Amino acid sequence: MNVMPADARAGRVVVFDIGKTNLKLSLLDDDGSPLSEARRANRAVDAGLYPHFDVDAIWDWLLHELRQLREPDRIGSIITTTHGATVALLGDERLALPVLDYEFSGVNEIDAAYAPLRGDFGCTFSPALPCGLNVGRQMFWQARTFPDAFSRVRRILPYPQYWAWRLAGVAAGEITSWGCHTDLWDIGRGRLAPMVGKLGWHALFPPLREAGATLGTLRPEVAERTGLPAQCRVVCGIHDSNASLVKHLYGLPTPQTPLNVISSGTWALVAGVGAPLSVLDARRDMLANLDAWGRPVACARFMGGREFAVLNAQQADNCEWQDVATLVARGTLALPGFAPLGGGWPERRGEIRGPWPASPEQSYALASLYTALVTDDCLTRLASSGDIVIEGAFTANRHYATLLATLRPEQAVWVSDDRSGTTGGAYLLAARPLRYESPRARALPRPLAGLAEYVNRWRESVGA
Repeated sequence: MNVMPADARAGRVVVFDIGKTNLKLSLLDDDGSPLSEARRANRAVDAGLYPHFDVDAIWDWLLHELRQLREPDRIGSIITTTHGATVALLGDERLALPVLDYEFSGVNEIDAAYAPLRGDFGCTFSPALPCGLNVGRQMFWQARTFPDAFSRVRRILPYPQYWAWRLAGVAAGEITSWGCHTDLWDIGRGRLAPMVGKLGWHALFPPLREAGATLGTLRPEVAERTGLPAQCRVVCGIHDSNASLVKHLYGLPTPQTPLNVISSGTWALVAGVGAPLSVLDARRDMLANLDAWGRPVACARFMGGREFAVLNAQQADNCEWQDVATLVARGTLALPGFAPLGGGWPERRGEIRGPWPASPEQSYALASLYTALVTDDCLTRLASSGDIVIEGAFTANRHYATLLATLRPEQAVWVSDDRSGTTGGAYLLAARPLRYESPRARALPRPLAGLAEYVNRWRESVGA
């Protein structure tokens, strides 16, 4: 069992969650129960040198929302969790270059020069991904395209640690962000990959700190602007999918007890705790992440939230089981992929075969079928065994969980009662309770006429 040290600090916890689609600021009580939440859309700015995140606008929103929190004197810590594939290139106390949006395709222009520098998959367990999804490719493109600006870089910070630096003024690195398909980390040896030395970047990486480590207290000017206590701790922070995994590692008898956690939002990442890294196929968007304790975890992923939104274009918020049954009976198939990035079929473009959905609710049903089938494929490729736990946005979709339980009757499927597993995991790192139980409900299989034939047709169509 991964039990945190017995030096828990009293006080409420603020979790700043930066997703690719939304920003969220949550206040949690000492026991982890939610007290308040503020949200805002998060969009990249397509202007300037390249598409980037407006970190100053995000900062202003953060400070404003911190100012609104009730009973600020009871707040003991703040921690940030963010999407991956994003870094901040710091110069002397300010950004040397804008924080690049990883969906920017212009990065691809340096692929021929970059490819020979990348480490082998067996070293980094980082597949060659398009656009800026490999942070090493991002930075190589920035260094080649803006050499003068890149020469002013003094520190390279993962995105969660950039926000910790703005809050506390302490620069740090952290393993879950460096180990997340960056090309920058040697998974087996637990150190920076050889490419970092070849490019002369070693000195730009600040010391590693644990995700739950206290970096310091708030900068005086931040405490003054927000009304938070000057002694409020700033915790290092963590990559979002790994934050979702944290709370489930508390309950495991041993670190490698088989367990599968589906972290869902813009991306759906299936983490196979205990799965051998030998199952990973770099061609199918499979990779190894590092958990908060630095252990490799075999993963498969697809842009599940983005693809669901494309298929559910009429924005229905639910459907009936009969809508699912109708699509199965008609043989309506949604075949990957419906997002520009990610997934196990990078060569395919999404298509719908058979009669199209006849209502917004049927579109929602088709999106549910599609995401359940792709998740099932991810689990199969991971040689999945043990329980399956759904975290994040997909917990709101009752049919997704039922379909997954029906597709995998030999495994127990559970739905977390925390629709934002990232927030719960980040809270645990900051609060350090001695023990924690993650409430969840069992999803049960449900008979569906014709499903077996439907699934076989889907798998044959995609070559699964």
